Amino acid sequence: MSSPYRAIFTAPGAKSFSAAGLLGRMPLSMMGIGIVTMVSEITGEYGLAGALSATLALATAAMGPQVSRLVDRYGQRRVLRPATLIAVAATALLLLAAQLRWPQWTLFVLVIGVGAVPSLGAMVRARWAALYRDSPGDLHTAYSAESVIDEVVFIVGPVLAIGLSTGWFPEAGPLLAGVFLLLGVLWLTAQRATEPTPAGAAHGGGGSALRSAGLRVLVGASVAMGALFGSTEVVTVAFAEELGHKALSSVVLAVWALGSCIAGTVFGLLHPKGEPARRWLVGVCVMAVSMIPLQLVGNLWSLAVALFFAGLAIAPTMVTTMALVERNVPRANLTEGMTWTSTGMAVGVALGSSAAGAVVDAAGAGTGYAVPGVAGALAVVGAFLGYRRLRSVPERVSRPAGTSVPRPRGGSGAHDGNTSKGTGKDERVA
Repeated sequence: MSSPYRAIFTAPGAKSFSAAGLLGRMPLSMMGIGIVTMVSEITGEYGLAGALSATLALATAAMGPQVSRLVDRYGQRRVLRPATLIAVAATALLLLAAQLRWPQWTLFVLVIGVGAVPSLGAMVRARWAALYRDSPGDLHTAYSAESVIDEVVFIVGPVLAIGLSTGWFPEAGPLLAGVFLLLGVLWLTAQRATEPTPAGAAHGGGGSALRSAGLRVLVGASVAMGALFGSTEVVTVAFAEELGHKALSSVVLAVWALGSCIAGTVFGLLHPKGEPARRWLVGVCVMAVSMIPLQLVGNLWSLAVALFFAGLAIAPTMVTTMALVERNVPRANLTEGMTWTSTGMAVGVALGSSAAGAVVDAAGAGTGYAVPGVAGALAVVGAFLGYRRLRSVPERVSRPAGTSVPRPRGGSGAHDGNTSKGTGKDERVA
C-alpha cells in the first residue's frame, strides 16, 4: 500500500471502523439482486421480483436520509442498532414469507421494512471527517480509499448474492446480506472512541440538510448519474445476451468497476489544486462524454475497453461530490447530507434501469446505450445550472454553543491538498 494510504490507517481505530464499514456495506450491492434471485428461483415470477426490488430501492431512498438525520442528532450507536434490528428482522421474515408462499402483499410490506437499512458508507466517512478534520490531504486520501472500497463492494456483492442463491438455496443471498449488515453495524457501533459527537436535539433539529441549495444541486446530479449507472448495467447484460455470451456481462461490468478502482486509488495519491466545484463539473462532463463510445461498440471486447475508460471518471467525481457536500451542508446535518447523495443515486439507478429495459425491449440493446448517454447529458445540464450555487459556499450553521466560528472557505477546500485548515466528508452508491 502506498505511503499516503498507510499513513491514514495508522490513526487509532481507523482500520477497525473502515473494515466494519466494508462488512456492513455489503448489503448495498447484495440485498436487491439477492431478493430478485430468491423470488425468481422460488416462484419463477420475474415481474414480482423486479417489483420487490424497486420497492426496496424506494423504501431505502425514503428512510435512509431520515435514519442519518437521527444519527446526526443522537449519535451512531443509539440510532444504528435499532434501525438495523428492524431491517434484519424484516429480512428474516421476508425469507420466511417467500419460502412459505405467503400472500404477495406481505412480501411488499416486509421489503419496506428491509429499507430501514442504514447508510454505512456515510457513517464511516463521518468518522474519517472527525478524525482528519484539520488535515485536508489525509481526508482526501481517506475518501478516495472509501471510494475504492465502494467499488470492491459492487464487484463482490452481486457475485456472492447470485452465486449463493442459485448454487446453494434461494434464500442464501439475502440471508448473508442480513448477516453482514448485523455484524458490520455491531462492530462499528462498538467502537465508541471514533464515533463523531452528535449535534444533539438543540443543534440537530433545525430542519433537513436539503435546505442547502448546493446539496439540492448535488442530489439532482446524483439522480442523473445513478440513471447512467443503472441503465449501463441493464443494457450491458442485454448486449451480451444478444451476442450469445450473457455470462460474460458480469466480467465486462467488473472491468468498468476496475477502471473506477484504479482511478480512485491514484486520485487518493494526488493533491488536487483549485476549486472543488470546478473539478466536480469537469468530472461530470467527462463521465457524460465517456458514454459516447458505447454507442459505437460492436463486440464485448470493444465494450470492455470503452467501459474501462468510462470507469476512470467515476471515483474521482464521487470523491469530489462528497467534498462539496461537506462544504455546503451544516456540520450538524453532515451524515444526512451525505446520505441524500446516495439516495439520489439509488433513485436514479431505479429510473435508469427501468428506462433502459423499456428501450431494449422496444429497439434492442445497441439502441439501449442511448439511455446512459441521455442520462449523462442531463447530469451535465444540471451541473452547469447549479455550478454557481456550489461555488458560493455559505458559512456553516448549527455549531455547538461555545465553539469558535468556522473559518470562511475561499478557493481551497477539504480536498485541495493545501495546508489551510478546514473540514471534510464524503460518500458514493452506495
